Amino acid sequence: MRSKRNDNYSTIQLYGLVILRVLIGWYFLYEGLAKVFTPKWTAYGYLMDSQGVFAPFFRMIAENQSMMAAADFINIWGLTLVGVMLILGLLEKASYIGAALFLILYYLSHPPLLHVEYLLPTEGSYLWVDKNLVMLAAVAVLYFFPTAMRIGMDRIMLKNKSK
Repeated sequence: MRSKRNDNYSTIQLYGLVILRVLIGWYFLYEGLAKVFTPKWTAYGYLMDSQGVFAPFFRMIAENQSMMAAADFINIWGLTLVGVMLILGLLEKASYIGAALFLILYYLSHPPLLHVEYLLPTEGSYLWVDKNLVMLAAVAVLYFFPTAMRIGMDRIMLKNKSK
């Protein structure tokens, strides 16, 4: 049963949610642009370094040249696009779904498990919860508390559509 949408946020709630959306958008945008401007960037090493239950799946992608090319393209341009969409508040729900898919894949490829070491250093010591899972939770909150119809391009698009 779907409840009636209520986005009557206080000013501080609205600005807090918008700031969170923009910060997550910046993170995605910068990650994408860093890859765009890194010559010959590839996710190959990252995928080959995968651990855990899904490691064979991620290594299979890395070992297949065409799948690897697709993964690189999706990573570079998907991160960039999701970032721009979140910052602008454009197609908000779709951008949250895209962000969630990236974060789930990153979490599954490099799960924070005990006694697992990755080639690339992490920011700290984790057990089950890492920055990807925390950001995924934040994206889920934003999905259920949308803001782009109040502050974002979705509001402008809706106004133009209703004219």
